Amino acid sequence: MSLPVYYVDAFTSELFLGNPAAVIFSDLNDLDLMQKIAAENNLSETAFIRKEDNTYFIRWFAPSCEIDLCGHATIASAFVYFNFIDKDATSFCVVSKEHGRLEINRENDTYILNFPTDNLTTFNNLKQIEAAIGVNPIEVYEGRDDLLVILESEELVENLSPDFSLIKLINKRGLIVSSRSNKYDFVSRCFYPATGVNEDPVTGSAHTTLTPYWSQILGKAKLQAKQLSKRGGLLTCELKDSRVLIGGNATLYMRGEIIL
Repeated sequence: MSLPVYYVDAFTSELFLGNPAAVIFSDLNDLDLMQKIAAENNLSETAFIRKEDNTYFIRWFAPSCEIDLCGHATIASAFVYFNFIDKDATSFCVVSKEHGRLEINRENDTYILNFPTDNLTTFNNLKQIEAAIGVNPIEVYEGRDDLLVILESEELVENLSPDFSLIKLINKRGLIVSSRSNKYDFVSRCFYPATGVNEDPVTGSAHTTLTPYWSQILGKAKLQAKQLSKRGGLLTCELKDSRVLIGGNATLYMRGEIIL
């Protein structure tokens, strides 16, 4: 058996930047095999898209576990759909296990995710976070999957050297660390050692947490964001009631076959 696979860099228009994802359109629905493929790919996510009765179902896998919601691999999947499956389409809908129907729209070379917003509550154990990242946070909030850590400056975010073994002990998927920015509205970095990815290059799902926070702080619904990983990525974010519109570019790195 062979499976077509695409490697796409998401949240960038340039190769070797943004966040790479593997995308597989097939009828595969074997959890164990999907996890093995994701581990072999060793990217932050592999997206599997299966069509059944004219509906596309999506699942995302990190190297060591299945993920409930993934932005960059969804953008990568939409890129493949629009460029190789239905070139005339401007909208692509997928159904996810935890979050139901998700829509991705194409506007020229930009792909716009329509994702549910996160809800934040105050997290009080600041000393645990300070030990993990080596910096005293201003505020920490608990979201659906992650903790959101607010720091004083963009320089502190950029220069962080966290202790991944301590982050792994936190009972969440990981940490989103963020601050205001001079050039953008805000910047961030995301750390997910529990999933097999110490630092995720660009994290679309994290911006369902970041957007409502910064929209309230900055008093505006439309925001420009940059993730300050080594690869880096740019995102547009718009808060619309209980949804977040997250936009970015994508570019193809490779297409091939997985031989099983």
